[in-house]
Amino acid sequence: MCPLPSGCETPSSIAVTSADANSTSTNDPNQEFLEVKNQQEKTESFPYSFTVCISTMFDFTNVLQLVQSLEMLQLLGVNRVVVYKTSCSPETQRILDYYTQKGLLEVIPWSLSRYVNVSRGWLPEHGPGELHYFGQIPALNDCLYRYMYQSRYVALHDIDELILPQKVVSWVELLPLLENKYGANKCYMFENNVFPINIMLAPPASQSLPPQTDWKNVTGVNILAHLYQEPIIEETHYSNFKIIVNPRAVFSTTVHGVLKSQHGCSWIDRNIARMYHTR
Repeated sequence: MCPLPSGCETPSSIAVTSADANSTSTNDPNQEFLEVKNQQEKTESFPYSFTVCISTMFDFTNVLQLVQSLEMLQLLGVNRVVVYKTSCSPETQRILDYYTQKGLLEVIPWSLSRYVNVSRGWLPEHGPGELHYFGQIPALNDCLYRYMYQSRYVALHDIDELILPQKVVSWVELLPLLENKYGANKCYMFENNVFPINIMLAPPASQSLPPQTDWKNVTGVNILAHLYQEPIIEETHYSNFKIIVNPRAVFSTTVHGVLKSQHGCSWIDRNIARMYHTR
């Protein structure tokens, strides 16, 4: 957005100043410079195969579902989860600290609400503000670029959502299937299937849930107890989806889908994979 001075084609760091700053401000020792990242293009040998970007965590207390989702993501083959955190309960912080020390989690402080009036609802009428939903869209785009050369794939969905394969058991097996069927370097869109938490069903007769007595005093939603799926509503069927992308093929993203990418998006057959949303 800013014109580069001659002889400076690839700046290594930048700082932001006000338009009316005087010339002495350029020599201000307290001025904070930010490193310009992603300058060396990579096409292989990424530290992570699958990264999940979670935005945004505020006033969060749902400990049980957080643990279940993080464990499930690991079973699927995810080796990095990024959480943009504004605020959470002490119990949640213990969980975040544990998985951070384990190496699975990166927690990014997300304090935009200290500076601007943020909306607290995903719909503006639920809580109007100057910035949508604690800055969810900036967080998702930050995560996309932060992991562009760190992760082979990036998934953009919430902590109460899980993209589950139907024919194989992990994302490691799923993504080659998707690339072969829909093309590589695409944005893969997974339909939303809602499992409401106010309805509980017994598991199928052929299956049994693990012992859950140890969880009875744990705060949060037990996703294994909510097996009733709401009927698909055609009006919202193609809007409330989430995605897995090659981050090097996407320029900008939004909450559902991408705004600009190299190769577009493809809907994934629900018999191959779909999203389970225990909201």
